[in-house]
Amino acid sequence: MIPDKVKAVLARADLEALEFEPGSTPTAEMAAARLGVEAARIAKSLLFKSKEGAYFMVVCPGDKRIPSSALKRVAGSKLSMTDAEETEKITGYRPGGVCPYALTGVEILFDADLGKYDRVFPAAGTDATGVPTYLSQLVAMTGGRVVDFSEGPAA
Repeated sequence: MIPDKVKAVLARADLEALEFEPGSTPTAEMAAARLGVEAARIAKSLLFKSKEGAYFMVVCPGDKRIPSSALKRVAGSKLSMTDAEETEKITGYRPGGVCPYALTGVEILFDADLGKYDRVFPAAGTDATGVPTYLSQLVAMTGGRVVDFSEGPAA
């Protein structure tokens, strides 16, 4: 069941989540297969914590890995991925359903590569959902910012 706080955010943006059988979309690959799209269109949400204790949610294409050096460059500090328990405690969402909606105390960073697609699909707080949307709408809904996580040429 989609959390009420996510339903409220989606309703304000006139968006509706697609819902599937429980446990059907917990990974980018599974979500892509269920939605009939390429994995890059799945907007996966990953929670990181800085050594200073600040939280950052990185939302990126489902087929992409963000280099730790790019995370450090963008966040200004070394980041470590949170475990399942801490992720749920901070976001209210269990892994597989983590999304950038209705968060407090978390800086949201959207990978600019999401803008390559006319539609992307973040989760809606469960491991059985996808929300058809696009990058600029995600930014407007969440107050996040778009960043370039690509690595520059070697020095």
